[in-house]
Amino acid sequence: MDELARRTPSDGVTEVVSVDDIEWDIDTDVLVAGGGGTGLVAALAASENPDVRVTVLEKAPECGGNTSLSTGMIPAAGTRLQREAGIEETPVDMARDILEKNDYEADEERVRYLCEESANLIHWLVDDWDVTLHIVDDFKYPKHSEYRMHAPEGRNGENLVAELVERVESTPNIELLTNAPVKRLVADDGAVRGVVAGLGHDEAIEAERVILATDGFAGNREMVTDYCEADVERALYFGADGNTGDGVRFGTELGGELACMDAYQGHATVASQTGMLSTYAVTMNGGILVNQDGERFGDESAGYSEFAISVLKQPGEQAIQLFDERIFEKLRGQFEDFDEAIEQGTYHSADSVAALAERLGADGEAAAETVADYNEAAAAGEPDEVGRVDGANPLEAPFYGAKVTGALFHTQGGLVVDEHARVLRTDGSTVGNLYAGGGTACGISGHGAGGYLSGNGLTTALGYGRLAGIHASESLD
Repeated sequence: MDELARRTPSDGVTEVVSVDDIEWDIDTDVLVAGGGGTGLVAALAASENPDVRVTVLEKAPECGGNTSLSTGMIPAAGTRLQREAGIEETPVDMARDILEKNDYEADEERVRYLCEESANLIHWLVDDWDVTLHIVDDFKYPKHSEYRMHAPEGRNGENLVAELVERVESTPNIELLTNAPVKRLVADDGAVRGVVAGLGHDEAIEAERVILATDGFAGNREMVTDYCEADVERALYFGADGNTGDGVRFGTELGGELACMDAYQGHATVASQTGMLSTYAVTMNGGILVNQDGERFGDESAGYSEFAISVLKQPGEQAIQLFDERIFEKLRGQFEDFDEAIEQGTYHSADSVAALAERLGADGEAAAETVADYNEAAAAGEPDEVGRVDGANPLEAPFYGAKVTGALFHTQGGLVVDEHARVLRTDGSTVGNLYAGGGTACGISGHGAGGYLSGNGLTTALGYGRLAGIHASESLD
């Protein structure tokens, strides 16, 4: 167990009550705590047995969580959509990329299993539930060796969530309630028997199986301080309000093991002036970042998660994202988030790098020299001054740019689970009747920010969600 995982996040607050201390108000078969991507997918998977009653409780007014704030792009290897696009890839390739990115610090068995199940996840969503997904084959995120992102319409997580919610609401044996936080677990001899939830007033809900899908703890500043590196404490929080570590604390009190609690996903390009996300597709299509001195400060293609900390270490904790009209026109109409950022006035443009940089508060002359050096290396196909090769393309007038800062999106550490997403104790035994996925479970990004590979969040959210729902339902037979 990690040294970090030995800390107890509950700090004496009781997250679990004994079955002897409550009286049941209502009952269900499978109780899903959380209505984000993990919970919605888990509910659909569990509901495929029509005799199983599924209840989803979401504490926010609307479903979605971090999935709705993401691009909704789901990585998968060996899918029919890839083959139709002429892309041949195996789960081994996908697992290698993930593990190389985190220096093999993640659980290799879990990584490989999720990658093996990734094609099944995509086919199940598309074929069984008629969810709209298409293969993204016009750019790759940092350190992806192949086109493997499967995206919803508009490359927007809100659209993915909307379709999942519609499927959940139209499934007869699923009940979905919002403004309904799960407050405590109810247990008997270490096994979960139900929950206490706020349904206008507290109600005790008896359940045969409970799936924790409450995401991570990035919205809990105290837990971030306890577990994550100091640099991220001052980062703008850009995740869902409900990510306060509830499920992590619930599982821990029942003896659930924690791992990689210092892992998180940051983002390097949240626009300072409008608060809009500037998609990293801008960077991977050839955009660069400079600081107020007009200088590069690292290889942007290393990944947007770790580069968030690089941005925060610059003067004023800000940087300037520079790109050109080619990139602007390529992305417009492809990413709804990019289109919305344009509408909100996120980007400025000018005919020269110097004029644009000056407008955004950077040294214009130095920025112009920096872009000239970058262009020379990109045109020659050689590493530039920061060692970048991936995604490098010469920039031409007119130029576009935005002032950006580093942000914290979500945490990647949490409860250790098995191949069925059952919560495990340190001795390898399972916590009876309890499952976890998404940010509540330990992810596949190893430690810190640098191990995060784009798509890791939805791999564990939707991947574990489906596996938990299947097992929870089938184990009732």
